[in-house]
Amino acid sequence: MSITTKIHIEHERLALVPTLQSLEDVTIRVITQGNTDPGSTVFPFLIEYHDREYLEEMLDTDPTVQSYELVDWTDQTGIYYIEHTPETKLISTIVTDVSGFLVHTETKGNGWLVRLLLPDRQALNTIWEYAHSNDISLEIIEIYGNTDTGGEQSYGLTDEQRTALVTAYENGYFREPRDISLNEVAEEIGLSSTAMSGRLRRGMRNLVAATIIDREE
Repeated sequence: MSITTKIHIEHERLALVPTLQSLEDVTIRVITQGNTDPGSTVFPFLIEYHDREYLEEMLDTDPTVQSYELVDWTDQTGIYYIEHTPETKLISTIVTDVSGFLVHTETKGNGWLVRLLLPDRQALNTIWEYAHSNDISLEIIEIYGNTDTGGEQSYGLTDEQRTALVTAYENGYFREPRDISLNEVAEEIGLSSTAMSGRLRRGMRNLVAATIIDREE
């Protein structure tokens, strides 16, 4: 079953992150295009900022920018084609390798908020492993199955989070009073109590985000 997931990634050498860190109130989005060449290092960006001259000064010194070309500038918003340096860390290549699509990509905080359409959970796991091996911080914010294709809905949970929550529930961790301690739940699946606490917390957050909170928010 295909899945849709929203992730947040951070690394100092992700595309345009140095520019992002240097400018306040700048918004950058990748413009969706048909090019799926896994070797491509040139992408169109929409950049909203009030000072074009200062923005381009930052692009000139950004170590992730090999070159750029301005296509249009209107109302403090520019469209640029930007070529990245070889040192730039990109996830577009691995997403294409697993037959996925970058549905929406925009800056948030010191990184990128990315919505992906992937063929299955294994594809997401491959992307996570790629990020881990390249020291890219990757947080799964939301993940859910596309139910129109059939199958079980994931309700915002990774497999590991689902296992942790089910194990805790079935052993009475959520009862009042509790039938089992956090340490005992952690031992059930071979985790430390700290790791188990974090997995339960992230799982419950993702479950709430996928079932109660409006996804557009």
